[in-house]
Amino acid sequence: MMSRFVAFTSLGRKALPNQYDLLALALIIAAFIAVSHTTSGLTLPLEAPESTAISLDYRHLPYYALRTTLRMFAAIALSLLFTFTYATLAAKSRRAEMVLIPLLDVLQSVPILGFLSFTVTFFLGLFPGSVLGAECAAVFAIFTSQAWNMAFSFYQSLRGVPRDLIEVSRGFQLSGWQKFWQLEAPFAMPGLIWNTMMSMSGGWFFVVASEAISVGDTTIKLPGIGSYLAVAIDDKSIPAVFAAIITMMFVIIGYDQLLFRPLVVFAARFRVELSASQTQESSWVSQVFRQTRWLRALMSGPAEMFHSISLWRLELPFRWPAANADARAPSRLLDVIWLVLVAALAFWAGRLIFNFVRHDLVLADVEQAVLLTLITMLRVVLLMALATVVWVPIGVWIGLRPALAEKVQPLAQFLAAFPANVIFPVAVVAILRFHLNPDIWLSFLIIFGTQWYILFNVIAGATAFPNDLREAAANFQIRGWSWWRYVILPGIFPYYMTGALTASGGSWNAAIVAEYVKWGDDTISAHGIGAYIAKATADGDFPRIVLGVVVMSIFVILFNRLFWRPLFGLAEKRLRLD
Repeated sequence: MMSRFVAFTSLGRKALPNQYDLLALALIIAAFIAVSHTTSGLTLPLEAPESTAISLDYRHLPYYALRTTLRMFAAIALSLLFTFTYATLAAKSRRAEMVLIPLLDVLQSVPILGFLSFTVTFFLGLFPGSVLGAECAAVFAIFTSQAWNMAFSFYQSLRGVPRDLIEVSRGFQLSGWQKFWQLEAPFAMPGLIWNTMMSMSGGWFFVVASEAISVGDTTIKLPGIGSYLAVAIDDKSIPAVFAAIITMMFVIIGYDQLLFRPLVVFAARFRVELSASQTQESSWVSQVFRQTRWLRALMSGPAEMFHSISLWRLELPFRWPAANADARAPSRLLDVIWLVLVAALAFWAGRLIFNFVRHDLVLADVEQAVLLTLITMLRVVLLMALATVVWVPIGVWIGLRPALAEKVQPLAQFLAAFPANVIFPVAVVAILRFHLNPDIWLSFLIIFGTQWYILFNVIAGATAFPNDLREAAANFQIRGWSWWRYVILPGIFPYYMTGALTASGGSWNAAIVAEYVKWGDDTISAHGIGAYIAKATADGDFPRIVLGVVVMSIFVILFNRLFWRPLFGLAEKRLRLD
């Protein structure tokens, strides 16, 4: 009888909620309340573009932070959907790859202001008289600063799956669907999660342009940290600028601890290695989840359903052709037809652009745009080389130490999210006071859009580097430059290439912000295509916007195809973890 009473008492204690249950419930309720309060402002009428006034009162900052965070997560959700469809199709189908990857080069080369210039009117027309149209335009602008980086990372990972693991999947006779969810997607998780964090920070970098939209006579300031910062800069309010930075820091630390840190811990289980690392990642949110009975019970159903779906024996409708000559022969004819169609489409698009700008521009305008693009390209190349020399060793050092990466992660996200607009007061005042050359000193602002793509991808590569290879290098006493040359640099090179490729696009985008800076009524510009596009956007000069975007895009595409793509192919063929 006594034993039954003890057993019943023990069962009752297990059924009672513990402190982790209460903490998880409080966090979820707080999240629902925050989202509900924030979304209530999405249905307000938009009587005029200037009707959404922004107050510099500090009391509004929490609400502005919620609005910005909601836009950021809506954009990151769209970016994930885009990544899993677009990048997978490009990695699985050769014909699709021939179009999608060059198109991705084009998309990442088109500046954020280039998208905004032509999409604001479209989204406002979808929801006339409503704030929702402006919100869609802002989310789309943030999406364009996030999606390309994530898609390139996922594409690179899918193409870099070790051959021995592919052979194992064939031995188990996995279908295309099973292979994707059981092998390829898990293999890509570490790099995708780090690039998602980078994309989230990249969205912050352009949040001012996305929330304080100004294209000609159209001006929209949506409630958010970015528009608050834009008003603070226009009013030369240093305290308001610092208040926005502090608020942004708390927001970044919050979603890092609640979301990204648990995801990094989750991704650690997908490393390709034969021996476990001595240091394991940790997260207090993961610990709360493991100790929360009702939350685990609530998630067990969807988890089992997803696991069952991933085991469906479905064949994907696209795949790379077989290696034998007979299978390639008809494929080449289809490839030629496909290329002819793509060339015809490109010719049609070029003709539309030519007809749009020919009435307002002359040959001298084209020559000016080409010259300014060459100047910007020189800045981008020099600053990317500088960022590589500085951040590759630091990224390797951080990535090989999970305990250090856990502490550095929120700081890196905050620095990566640090908007270049905050540096404008210092840059403008210093250049005017000391009569400095804007062509030189404004160039360093571009590095804010360059270095973090390289750092985050190098950290991801070093984190995913197999522990058994590190142990083998230690046993053979490979140290110093030999260790860098023969061990770690080849191991992280595919990840570095993803970071460098996206950093190139990010640098061109950052040039638009960095080459044309304002602080109150003071404006300073450097010679470059970024300042050309920014000034044309501010003036509402659409022909010059189109010309600047087209010339810039052509240069970026040629630079990617002639320089980055050969290195990308080298990383894919010779530096896989096989």
